[in-house]
Amino acid sequence: MASLLLTVIGDDRPGLVSAVSALVEARGGSWQRSQLTRLAGKFAGIALVEVPDTQRTGLEEALAALAAEGLFVRVEDAGPAGAADARDEAPATFTLHLVGQDHPGIVAEISSALAARGVGIEELLTDVVDAPMGGGTLFEARATLRMPPGADAEVRADLERLAAELMVDLALTRPESRADPSRISRRVGPNFAPSRLSPSGWPPTSVRPARAAPRGRGPRSA
Repeated sequence: MASLLLTVIGDDRPGLVSAVSALVEARGGSWQRSQLTRLAGKFAGIALVEVPDTQRTGLEEALAALAAEGLFVRVEDAGPAGAADARDEAPATFTLHLVGQDHPGIVAEISSALAARGVGIEELLTDVVDAPMGGGTLFEARATLRMPPGADAEVRADLERLAAELMVDLALTRPESRADPSRISRRVGPNFAPSRLSPSGWPPTSVRPARAAPRGRGPRSA
């Protein structure tokens, strides 16, 4: 069997997943895992599928033909199952949750700090929501991280510094430590805004807006 990674993008409309999955099934393949989403009128995502080796060429040709319908699919060989960086003996999984007044550079600063410590981002969800008090907008992010062994203390120190510089509220926790999350920024007050990125449990279903921007500086797009 050939393990293939499909990258899909096209104008959003009903039936896009069906169009791709039907071609996989027709060639004796199976749909393994996927992460698909709609954003700004587009539908995009990645999917891991398996098909018999003899059917690979036919599947690639059939998927390429979807371009005539406005759906573009790129096919690549998937990496070995469970493949990991050889440097990571036992990477730990952490959840990061951030919220603060929307302004440029938040994702760039946080992702740069994580990369410098060898931290991988497995999943990143972001959103911009209206602030419940005082107007403006809040930027919210939720990420799943893979942390190299022994790096958590340094990463926490870096995030603490960035939380102060960016004026955001940020929490980092292990999934098994939901009852006692480690909050990097502790400027938490009584006024909370509902989080649209948080499932039940952790991250918290409520977060508070970050400190107001200095006078004369309104919120800007992240």
